[in-house]
Order: sequence, then structure tokens, then C-alpha cells
Amino acid sequence: MTRFFGLLLALGTLLPAAHPGFAAHAQDAEAERGRSGLPVPRFVTLGAGEARMRTGPGRDFPVDWLFVRRHLPMEVVDEYGIYRKVRAPDGSEGWMDKALLSGARWGMIIDKVATVRAAPEVDAPPVWRAEPDVLVHIQVCSAGWCRVQADNRAGYIRTSDMWGVYREEEIE
Repeated sequence: MTRFFGLLLALGTLLPAAHPGFAAHAQDAEAERGRSGLPVPRFVTLGAGEARMRTGPGRDFPVDWLFVRRHLPMEVVDEYGIYRKVRAPDGSEGWMDKALLSGARWGMIIDKVATVRAAPEVDAPPVWRAEPDVLVHIQVCSAGWCRVQADNRAGYIRTSDMWGVYREEEIE
């Protein structure tokens, strides 16, 4: 009888792990965090005034792009040692040393002029308008809206109007 319960116990621990759904769930959980322990993907910004994007994770790889715009948002899509594979607002991808990146949150206005409002509501009065490619400092985000600041002006903008924050991301 003891052998019977031992067999049941062994099967009870092995079968869930062998189930494809269980294995996929375990892989998804691992894929959400990079080797740094931070989420992947995630947004960061260029902390340096000049940053080289390389074709691979190391100094031996050729430089593909040179970015000279501090606070430009980048999306980290992979990690390898001290290097981060990033995606730029124009869609180009490459590797950068993590020392060139910052966790500060900035957004870049995309596509069209964005209306910055006095409150996080579509009917709120406009405070100012931001042209495409303008960088805004992200202060907080909730329910599809972010409070942003640029040139001593502040207000609320929809997350869909900028690159540098996910649509439903919450930032405190």
C-alpha cells in the first residue's frame, strides 16, 4: 500500500510539469524578466548625449547607428551581459551598453500634433500642443493618460500619442 501512495505522489508531481500548458506558463513567466531581473520588454531612455547602437552585444561588433539625442526613449527587447538589445522609435534595433541607458521615463510625440490637456479627460481644456518628435518627461501614467512636462509646461496626454510608454501602463 505504501508503494501505491508513493506512485500516486510521484505521478501527482510529474504529470502537471509534463502538461504542455504548464510548461508554456513556466516559460512565459521566465520570458517576462531579463537576466537583470527587470521586465523585458520595457522602456528606458538614452542617458548619454551620444550612444552607439551596435549590430551585436559587444565592442567587437560594428556600430550601426550613432544616437545624439539625450532622453530619447528606447524599448529594451533583450539582454545579454551588460548589453541591452533596444528598439528605437523609428523601429531600428541594435545593442547598447547598459551604462548608456537610464530608467528615467521620457516619451516622444509620434505621428501628429498631440494636444496636452489640463486633466486626464478628452473634454478637458487644452493647455498646449506638442509637435511630433518633441520629447516630454513622463511623471505619472494611469488609465491610458500620462502627466508630462516639457519646457516648464505640464499637462496630460494620451499614451497612444507617444512612444515610450505602453498603452495601459501604470507609472507612479
